[in-house]
This record gives sequence, C-alpha cells and structure tokens, in this order.
Amino acid sequence: MMGTHYHTEVPPIPPVPDRAGARQWAGLAILVLPVLLISVDMTVLSFAVPHLGEDLKPTSVQLLWIVDVYSFVLAALLVTMGSLGDRIGRRKLLVFGAAGFGLASLAAALAPTAAALIAARALLGLAGATLMPSTLSLIRSMFRDENQRRIAIAIWAAALSGGSALGPVLGGALLEFFWWGSLFLINVPVTILIVVLAPLLIRESRAEEPSRLDPLSVVLLAAAMFPMVYGIKKVAVEGLAPVPLLCITVGVALGVVFVRRQLLRTAPMLDVRLFRIPQFTVGVMLNLITLFAMIAALFFLTQYLQTVRDISPLGAGLVLLPGMMCAIVAGFLAVTLSRWWGVTAVLVLGLALMAFGFVLFTQLVAGPHLPYLIVAFALICFGMGLTQSLTNDAVLSAAPEDRAGAASAVSETGYELGAALGIAILGSVLLSSYRSALGTPAGVPADSLADAGEGVAAAASAAAELSASQSESLLSAAYSAFLSGIHTTSAVAAVILVAAAVLTGWALRTRKAA
Repeated sequence: MMGTHYHTEVPPIPPVPDRAGARQWAGLAILVLPVLLISVDMTVLSFAVPHLGEDLKPTSVQLLWIVDVYSFVLAALLVTMGSLGDRIGRRKLLVFGAAGFGLASLAAALAPTAAALIAARALLGLAGATLMPSTLSLIRSMFRDENQRRIAIAIWAAALSGGSALGPVLGGALLEFFWWGSLFLINVPVTILIVVLAPLLIRESRAEEPSRLDPLSVVLLAAAMFPMVYGIKKVAVEGLAPVPLLCITVGVALGVVFVRRQLLRTAPMLDVRLFRIPQFTVGVMLNLITLFAMIAALFFLTQYLQTVRDISPLGAGLVLLPGMMCAIVAGFLAVTLSRWWGVTAVLVLGLALMAFGFVLFTQLVAGPHLPYLIVAFALICFGMGLTQSLTNDAVLSAAPEDRAGAASAVSETGYELGAALGIAILGSVLLSSYRSALGTPAGVPADSLADAGEGVAAAASAAAELSASQSESLLSAAYSAFLSGIHTTSAVAAVILVAAAVLTGWALRTRKAA
C-alpha cells in the first residue's frame, strides 16, 4: 500500500544535548572532510584534461564522459540518497559512501584505459551522492542550538566554497610534480579518516517514522535528472542543438511526473510542498545561482590565466587563492552579520558583492593587472561565502527533521544544477562573444581561423603551427576576443545576480531573520 510504513527494530539513538559539546565539534571536523572531497572534485579535473589525453588516448566523446559522468550520476541520485539516509541512518550511509568513494578514487587513479576511468568516475558520483546529504542532515541533528547550528553550517559552507577554489590550486600543484592519477589518489587517506572516526565521534541520526522507499519515484527522479543535466552540459558544447534540447525537454517532463507522484503520495520520497516555504525555496535558488556564477568565473579565469597570461597551472591556482580565503572568512562573518542585520540583508549583500565583482570583470583590460583580477575574484568569493552559509541553514531550518536528508539533498542538487548551468549558459555566452569578436585577422589561413573559433586554447594551438607574423596576428586577435567574451559573460552574470538579490529581498521581505 502507498501509505504503509516499514517498521523495523533499530537500536535506540541517545538524545542529543541542547547545546553542542566537544564531541559534536570534533564530529563536525569529520563532516567537513566529505564536503572538501566533493567540492574539490568539481574543479580539480579541468587541469588534468591535457594529461589524460596524452596517457589514455581517449576519443573526444570519451573525454567528455570522463569529465561529465561524475556530475550526471551525482545529480541524479542526491535526493534518493538523502531519503535513504533518513531511513537507514545518515551516519551509516556516510560511512558506506566514504568507503565507496575511497575505493572508486583508487580505481580512477589506477585506471588503465579511458573506459575504466569513465566507470570509476561513475562510481565516484554514486558514492559522492551519499556524502553531501548525510553531512548536512547530521549537522541538523547534532547542533540543536540555533546559533551553534549557524556557526557549524558556516564552517560547512566555508569548506564547500573553499574547496571549489582550492581545486585549481591543488590540481595545479599535483600536476606540477605528479601524474594525473594523484588527483584521485589524495582522496583515499581522507576517506579512511572518515570511515574510522565517524562512528566514534558522530551519533547516528535517522527519521523516527521513515517513509517507504518508492522504487518508481527513484527511477523517475534519476530519469529526469540524468537527461536534464546531460542536455544542459551538451548545450555548452553544441549550442541549441536538437539532441540537447530534446534531453532537457524529456528531463523536465519526467520531473513534472515525479512532482505529481510526490503530491499524490501520503508519504512521499520528497515532500515538494516544502517549496511553498519562501525560506526553503530561496535557499535552494541561491545555492544554484551562486555556484552558477562561481563556476562560470572559474571557467573563464583558468583559461585567461593559463592561456592568455601564460601562467603555469600552479601559478594560476595561487592567483585564485586569496579568493578562496575570502570565501572562508565570509562564511564565519555571515553568522555575526545576520545577528546584527538579519539574514535577508546579509543574503542581499552577498549577492550584491558577487555582482560587483563581475562588474569589475567587465572592465578588465589586457596587460599586467593581476591585482585587479584578484580583487574582483575575491569580491565574488566573499559574496558567495556570505550567501551560502545562510542558505543552507535556511533550507535545514525550514524542513522537518524527519526529512532533513531529503531536504539537504535538494539543496545540493541546486549546487550541481548550478555548476552545469554555469558552464552551459555562461560558457555558451563566452564562446559566442569570443567568436563574434575574433573577426578575420590579417594573413591567417582559413583552416587555422576555423580551429581558433573553438576557443582561446584552440587558437593558441593553431598559432603554434603558423609563421611568426601569422601567429602574432592570430594570438592578438584571439586574446582580445577572449577578453571581450569575459566582459560580456561578466555583464550577464552581474545582471542575474542583481535580479536574484531583488527577488530574495522581495520573497523574504516579511522576515527579519531566517
């Protein structure tokens, strides 16, 4: 029967004290580790693509799957795994997921072929889907006091923000001295720490009356998320082509069927009625939009620093390091500022700072202006740190504790969709603007110019095959065009962030604090 619950004998869980003590804060340190793993993995692999091409000789299609399959599987299974954690125990799911993530990382590091690496990356996505919802829902159960919980979530969010920016630094450093497999191998000792220490420091947490796991809902959600994320990512590569648009349409249609099924069930896998709560909806929306903007910024900055400015991967990562530190500092400041000004004001401030950072990028000019770039990126990171610390608390506070895993999984799905949309939409804006501004530089053969139209890195490769005068002409045009693309992309991102700030202020206008 649809409304029936499974009642199983489970060991009693000791009550959690009203205020967290040393054990809870030590447990938080363990919960931060999976977040670092997931967020670093979002950005670290982009540096390794040339090395993978040399060692594994993947086809262009295989290379796309190596990069993308992780996020496809992760996005498709987050909500399902969040609901599973509510049912079987969030700590148990975290430990099993960490063990799986470590084994999959080892398999990826030692993959002998492109196909083996694709399979390992898919397993990483499966294991990763268990980690993020477990960490955030466990924080909800461990920290009952509102102020302590906000501090804990600020630390969690700082790890997420910092990890996203740490990825390029870490990737650049490892590739400077080791082989591409080291990017995966570093996950193994971290997962061992989680498996060993989580049972010692973290109390088990599960729903008192878990809803029945609905296989059809699981299939529907995966069938909706996978083609949707696939279509969004393919739009970034192919533009508005029929196949990506069809995938997005199919994903949206199946998503509608999933939502209708949840509304009809007495014990839904995901209570979509939570979206009627402004606090919950705004939290999920801002997680999507902030990562949307951040990933887009990293997308054009890594290309600009390495190709246009000819900085090594490690050097490029170090240029982005101050931004990472700003994100961490802002995460802790957000808690204090929200007490003074209210959550809504801090959220709007964070979005405004991100928008201002992108406005600065619209004025970026050629030449040795790295301090200007560092400041602009730091503003984006600082604004993101302010925002994400509070959005996750808003999502968890709005959801019933019995559904904390599923609710936090929705929030993390927003992150994944934001990352995919950031590359698909703003990446497409960047490429389109670049191509329009490239023009026809004098003396450059038509075939080289066609190759250069694929992006600034392709232009640099094409220029290496030309004479000195032709190479200079093509590179000058390509670098100028890419800078123009950064201006246009940044303007679009700034407008979106300003719109998000206005919508946030309007939606939460009656709330002095979340």
